[in-house]
Amino acid sequence: MSESAEEPLQGRRVFLNHLDSYCGRSIGEYLSTCVVGASLESIEDEEEEEEDNSAAEVSSRPKEGVYRIVGTLSKPENTKPSFAEEIYSVSSREELLSHLLECEIVLYNITEDANQIEEAIWAASALHMEIEHFTTQKLFILVSTIMSWAKSKPPDPEDPEIAFTDEDYRRRRAHPNFTDHINAEKLILKLGKTNKHKFSTYIIASGHQYGAGEGVLHYFFKRGWLSETPAVPIFGDGSNFIPTIHVLDLAAVLQNVADHRPKSRYILAVDGSVHTLEELVKCISKNVGTGRTEKIPTEDAFLSKGLTQMHLDMLLVNLRMESGLVKESFNIKWVAQEGLVENIEQIVKEYKQRRGLLSLKIFIHGPPGVGKSTIAEELCKHYKLHHIKSKDVISEAIANLEEIVAPKELDTDNVGEEGEGHDGEEEERGENVEEAQELLDAIEENMEQNAGQLDDEYITKFMKDKLKSMPCRNQGYVLDGFPETYEQANGLFNLESEDEQGAKSKIPKYDTLITPEFVISLTASDEFLINRIISLPESIVAGTHYTQDRFLQALNVFRELNTDDKTVLNYFDEIEIHPQFIDVAKLEDPENRFIVKEIIKEIGEPRNYGLTDEEKAELERQAAEERLVKEAQEKAEQERKEAEERAERMANWEEWNKHLEEVKRQEQELLEAQSVPLRNYLMRNVMPMLMQGINECCRIRPDDPVDFLAEYLFKNSPDI
Repeated sequence: MSESAEEPLQGRRVFLNHLDSYCGRSIGEYLSTCVVGASLESIEDEEEEEEDNSAAEVSSRPKEGVYRIVGTLSKPENTKPSFAEEIYSVSSREELLSHLLECEIVLYNITEDANQIEEAIWAASALHMEIEHFTTQKLFILVSTIMSWAKSKPPDPEDPEIAFTDEDYRRRRAHPNFTDHINAEKLILKLGKTNKHKFSTYIIASGHQYGAGEGVLHYFFKRGWLSETPAVPIFGDGSNFIPTIHVLDLAAVLQNVADHRPKSRYILAVDGSVHTLEELVKCISKNVGTGRTEKIPTEDAFLSKGLTQMHLDMLLVNLRMESGLVKESFNIKWVAQEGLVENIEQIVKEYKQRRGLLSLKIFIHGPPGVGKSTIAEELCKHYKLHHIKSKDVISEAIANLEEIVAPKELDTDNVGEEGEGHDGEEEERGENVEEAQELLDAIEENMEQNAGQLDDEYITKFMKDKLKSMPCRNQGYVLDGFPETYEQANGLFNLESEDEQGAKSKIPKYDTLITPEFVISLTASDEFLINRIISLPESIVAGTHYTQDRFLQALNVFRELNTDDKTVLNYFDEIEIHPQFIDVAKLEDPENRFIVKEIIKEIGEPRNYGLTDEEKAELERQAAEERLVKEAQEKAEQERKEAEERAERMANWEEWNKHLEEVKRQEQELLEAQSVPLRNYLMRNVMPMLMQGINECCRIRPDDPVDFLAEYLFKNSPDI
């Protein structure tokens, strides 16, 4: 099966494109921990060796002889992966070729980015031209996709269940949108036939990859996780079979190819599962979301946001495939040999860890009218959690029971039309219907005896079932107001299995799966709450528990329940989940923004997906509106100030003019008063002599009248 290959003493240098992509990251991280040649040993020997070594010895063992990963990034600004020795930011093909020549193994993954096909073909061709200069054998491995088989005719038209195998690769026909993939496969296989001892090429046709954060199936995981729609969509009738493989099992196939150098150059990399799209989506929805699915027409699938054309083509493929070489000849420690459905718990765990998705469980406690529901809704929006109210949970539970019971009455005429093979299902459904009917009867009887109210026994059961549902376990919840007493809290959160906690523990046993991590107690005085309710409009109060009599009664009940020795807050203190108290009166504002900010500060950052494109657009729109409103307010304020300044200037100008006129009048009067003595003096002493001198000057007509007049006045002045 294998060609002779020299035993490596040191780690081999492996080039891998796009180390920051989903597939590239997983493959690179896996190979960086694999010792060269390790897959040549039997799995049994490896397991015995692992058992002989303690955990401390394994952790302290140096990474000698492992594959040394180098490569490129899809986005140069992304950070270098920790497992990579070097990252190449190449500016030219010549520079990239020099790096490829330094590597013993070159891996090109074209399953995620079709733009890498042209570069992969160039890299294989450029290396092929350098064969004469190779001192050791180089491997070129192209990671392609089973979509190059999508339009292949079945091996046996009369028996559609017969699967394609590795040996059928010459008969493969590609999907119309994947012709570039099959052309690259053919060319690279051809380049490897020239001189196999120096340059050997392999094609790995990978099934659709899943696990470690998810690839093409991430669309369904995210739809189920967010639970923004009632059901996860199934495109078409969902009966098409999809070949799959866990991305780490794909990495193990690559490790085996690098170690074994098999004679077969074309290898199918698929797991042992035979699942349809419907089976995959139902499994994902059940373990990540609400469990509900809906079939939508194939043409409507193209309107789905978050799916590319490539993803849609891959999800609609219909192939049955099995890899004999991988199963029989390779040494693989499978992560998910039987496929996604059989290993869904581990897959969901990987998905949460890789995506950083953690549940967040909050309990809001406080008196009536303090704003629990309003604040809970805001927290649910911010953290993308489920708002849990006992009233809604009870209504939902009863509706579900009625839905289970209803088909028994409606479908009695159709019993037996399902055909053979459904006896077990019919029997199980019959038992479920009987149980549901018994519970409904008990609930109805209990409500009749308690004036329409349910006993804590039933409320606790429904609430516990709700908190254990997948949406609440995955995303988390905000528990609004319930439980109200110590007994209700103990009944709701108590641990049913005593083996999960030590018997000697002083802390009461509680179920960590559903118990809240944060307890927020909103406090306020009776006077504050009463004034708040009084100020509410009559249209809001009418028909609610905020009417005067009902509100005061509810407030008195709350105070009584929270002054005993054993309150619901005491329960959380006992299990060391200490409540955070917030005085609503101190942070009072119409929209509870300050209270929500205080709670968010205490809880921390969201543990969920970031904002969607629609949410980002909505936030941008709100920010733009707020900015426009603020600018309009600032402009109006500026205009108001300018108008006030203008009015003030005009008033000051008028006042100044009035003062100026008064000053001029007073000056005129002063001048006139001061000029009277001077005029009298001139008329008496100066004007007579001056008139005589002017008359004399007119008579004589001297050459210089001024000089004559001055001389005349000097001679005839009575003072001289």
